[in-house]
Amino acid sequence: MPPDIRPPEPPSASVLTLVRGRAGCLRNLMRGLARQTVPPRELVIAWMQPEPAPGLPDPGCPVRHLHVPGEPMPLAAARNRAAEAAAGDLLIFLDVDCIPAAGLVGAYAAAASGAEGLFLGEVLYLPPKAGPDLDDARLDEPALDRLGRPHPARPPVPETGLRREPDPGQLWGLSFALHAQAWRSVGGMDEEFAGYGGEETDFAARLAATGLPTYWAAGARAYHQHHPVHVPPLQHFTPILANAARFRARHGRWCMTYWLDQFRAAGLIDWNDDAPAIRLIRPPTAPEIAAALRPGALFS
Repeated sequence: MPPDIRPPEPPSASVLTLVRGRAGCLRNLMRGLARQTVPPRELVIAWMQPEPAPGLPDPGCPVRHLHVPGEPMPLAAARNRAAEAAAGDLLIFLDVDCIPAAGLVGAYAAAASGAEGLFLGEVLYLPPKAGPDLDDARLDEPALDRLGRPHPARPPVPETGLRREPDPGQLWGLSFALHAQAWRSVGGMDEEFAGYGGEETDFAARLAATGLPTYWAAGARAYHQHHPVHVPPLQHFTPILANAARFRARHGRWCMTYWLDQFRAAGLIDWNDDAPAIRLIRPPTAPEIAAALRPGALFS
């Protein structure tokens, strides 16, 4: 008789999210967690504001609250504090703007039970009528599937299983997962990346340097709740320049080139992909920042 071969047990999963404002989005994220076919072990919320929001719903799992102060927004530090507090073997990072589909936790757990890697999930972007004021009826997944649109810069996800992704820079912070041990192996995110931009790409590059592969995971779908965006993101102009320069000093290449191209086209910087440094021509004016706001745009 052949031995009884059982599939490996899926790892216990902690879901981690960062919050400053956007309490309505967080409530929808938590309502989405309450619908998971495989509930997470816990939800860890890193609050980048003085107090947690009131009236939060039950996500169907224990909730751990952390306070992570800092200006500009301490994104890398908040992720690090959340990961340090998490009790799960698998860390699932979910942006506060994202509503997890019912199979998200189970899909990431299944991926991590069969492979070591950095796992990326599909995100569909919702239109303005599907913002943070969604009620339970409009959290219906078939309706969200019809409304949601994939980002044009993202490749399609596999229908089943995993697909190797050769570019670890495909990591965006909206939705990803990895074993807690892998997170600790590179010391988490570099907190010298201050404010917006670059810390995720640096983290992915350092993970890849250890030999850890990157995968797209089928079934780990999330829905990005609409909010106005700046095109280009001029409100983050200064930290993007600083973080891009820090990334190049470490890795010998530029990140956030799409945004740097937009800044160059606007006459704000002198830069190209082979340049050793960014030359500032001038910062954006307040009217230029205001004019870059696109309330109806799905993608930045």
